Amino acid sequence: MSDLIAMGKAAKAAGRKLATLTTNEKNRALLAIAEELELQTAVVLAQNALDIEDGRAKGLSDGLLDRLLLTEARIAGLAADTRKVVDLPDPVGAEFDSRVLPNGLRLSRRRIPVGVLGVIYEARPNVTIDIATLCLKTGNAAILRGGSETLRSNLALVNVIQSALDKVGLPGTAVQYIANPDRTLVAEMMRLDRYIDMLIPRGGAGLHRLCREQATIPVITGGIGICHVFVDESADQDKALDIIENAKVQRPSVCNALDTVLVHPAIADEFLPKVAARMAQNKVELRPAGRALEILSGNGHGAKVVPAGPDDFSTEWMSLILGVKIMGLDEAIDHIDAHSMDHSDSILTNDWHNATKFLNEVNSSAVFVNASTRFNDGGQFGLGAEVAVSTQKLHARGPMGLEELTTYKWVCIGDGHIRP
Repeated sequence: MSDLIAMGKAAKAAGRKLATLTTNEKNRALLAIAEELELQTAVVLAQNALDIEDGRAKGLSDGLLDRLLLTEARIAGLAADTRKVVDLPDPVGAEFDSRVLPNGLRLSRRRIPVGVLGVIYEARPNVTIDIATLCLKTGNAAILRGGSETLRSNLALVNVIQSALDKVGLPGTAVQYIANPDRTLVAEMMRLDRYIDMLIPRGGAGLHRLCREQATIPVITGGIGICHVFVDESADQDKALDIIENAKVQRPSVCNALDTVLVHPAIADEFLPKVAARMAQNKVELRPAGRALEILSGNGHGAKVVPAGPDDFSTEWMSLILGVKIMGLDEAIDHIDAHSMDHSDSILTNDWHNATKFLNEVNSSAVFVNASTRFNDGGQFGLGAEVAVSTQKLHARGPMGLEELTTYKWVCIGDGHIRP
């Protein structure tokens, strides 16, 4: 625990330094990180290859290996995303809700950094860069704890970040990493409320539950999605097939990938074989229930069909598996309410009344009309990188970009005012 306390103290001190930086100073640090990423690409890839090798030996799934994998293109993308954060407006110091009270006091709220963020995440080394860049842009320090399966990759990336910070004269302790894979350190980290101001777990349901139950630090949960697409009877079926394919196949291992497609009974006999044929092209296994199973069994569409089990519609697949059910709009909304993790849900329809009903009654962090769930992402929403996609209702919802990593303080300016 003493090592974590030392890290916490160092992070707190670094956070105070970061909070005083100008936008130009923060942007210089970000550009240095992008340049250092490009300079050390070979080093990072070599460490990542060792993690991948160990992951295969341990039997990690293809979906988890894809999350873990870094390539030259992905590192180039991380550098490009870092430069995009440079171009984003700096929210720190912005004043809003300004007004003059009847007694002449000038009152406003001013955005300030949260302070020190603790982030626990698994199998995604790109998160290390995403968090660091957003934290630095908003003047926050960070203490990171990744999974053991990506330890070498994360340490290499943290070295990139700290080397870049050193080159621009900023403390490397602004971004620290808990290198010891001992799981007891997670429990200790969750109790560092004296130093960590906000905790963000990015992992499975078990990690989220653990943080909610045991953390003494405010927790923002996200990154788990059981995502749905409801295909209404009025939907353009050709566009619907493209959207379903994109939402399921484009990157199946991520939290905004499609898990369940719900189809209106009026078009099920016609549309479901089309879905199956499209999914067969992409080697997607279908898990239908009820009438959907009857339609898809022995149809000649080429897709693998396995009857849905009792827990399948409450499963985040993170792989090429797709649940299928037939139901109308009201039943679909009820189904989403029962099984969704409040992440990303979409309706495909040409009936604006139905679209409005879906938008009003489905309360996920992002709700779509005639669009893929894959758009629930900080970069796609124009926020730059993201720390997480929050699925809770307090402080932040959806992709957590720059503004979501700030809080505010009241600023009150008087002229000799005293309270009567």
